[in-house]
Amino acid sequence: MNAFSFYNPVKLIFGKDQLEALKNEIPNYGNKVLVVYGGGSIKKNGLYDEVMATLNELNVEIFELAGVEPNPRLSTAKKGIEICKKENIDMLLAVGGGSVIDCTKLIAAGAKYDGDAWDFVTRKAAPKEALPFGTVLTLAATGSEMNAGSVITNEETEEKFGWGSPITFPKFSILDPTYTKSVPRDQTVYGVVDMMSHMFEQYYHNASNTPVQDQMIEGVLRAVIETAPKLLEDLQSFEHRETVLFAGTMGLNNFLQMGYNGDWASHNIEHAVSAIYDIPHAGGLAILFPQWMRHNVPVNPARFAQMAVRVFDVDPADKSEEQIAHEGIDRLAEFWASIGAPSSLKDYDIDDSRFSDIVDKTLVYGEFGNFNKLNGEDVKKILQASL
Repeated sequence: MNAFSFYNPVKLIFGKDQLEALKNEIPNYGNKVLVVYGGGSIKKNGLYDEVMATLNELNVEIFELAGVEPNPRLSTAKKGIEICKKENIDMLLAVGGGSVIDCTKLIAAGAKYDGDAWDFVTRKAAPKEALPFGTVLTLAATGSEMNAGSVITNEETEEKFGWGSPITFPKFSILDPTYTKSVPRDQTVYGVVDMMSHMFEQYYHNASNTPVQDQMIEGVLRAVIETAPKLLEDLQSFEHRETVLFAGTMGLNNFLQMGYNGDWASHNIEHAVSAIYDIPHAGGLAILFPQWMRHNVPVNPARFAQMAVRVFDVDPADKSEEQIAHEGIDRLAEFWASIGAPSSLKDYDIDDSRFSDIVDKTLVYGEFGNFNKLNGEDVKKILQASL
């Protein structure tokens, strides 16, 4: 493995009835709180009322930013930044899924910046300070509750990029599986695909001697593959929600990526697709990732074969590494299809008419991917295979 340093300061508060922890955490950061949330699901499941009741008990001054989109938009973050500056907000509380948390991270940094917050996303500037924020998670998917990363869409320019900073870690994150029980089936499926994709991105790297990391990723993947179908049969199961929720956090808190850089090319391609078509992020990944895998088997067939055997129980007898690898990829695609994930860009009525635009957006910073560098022709082949 490569030499590395590791830093993750997030206080993770996990389990049933942990919302009470807000009473201990909020007073550490000030008296003016901006609550950030999405389209209203937290009002339907009662979480909004519980959070507000707790904040009112603390006698803090509450401000709200509602309506964060599934692909969080720059314009929404700017609304939050304006509130923070106008009202001298002390801290933010993100209540929702990864999109709400991602938006909150940009608000937190932008509130302490005199320029355009998009500068952070496009790497024109690095934040030097940020407002403190905590999270109450309602969706098992992105891992944003325990990392410093964020993905933001600029709807005006049809650009969508990931960014992050050591100062945009949450101060604390409260994860009670109870609040994920109201997540509908399709969003549950997307969450499973998203967290699995994060683990695949980290699994495909070029470092040597990573047996501990390999088996950690393989173990979490196997737990998700075993649990997801059971959860989809019983969406109210606390036990299955708990397993999948914890898996999503472990999938992208960087514990699984010590000692190497994962690939992340599939995410880059998907960001370009959903920047233009505004499709669900995980839906795009379900379509693109197996095609990225098939495209890259020749780079290191042994790596793909190892995944196939250890995670998807492919029998390696009398097969080449390439055959084992492709059988594993087929089993992944079959698994995702079996739980209801899309398998073709046509499922979102996407054709090849804007492939050149997608390619251009993936190459803004040049060739990309850490496992294997992709150029424009590579991206076109992956997109074409995804139709």
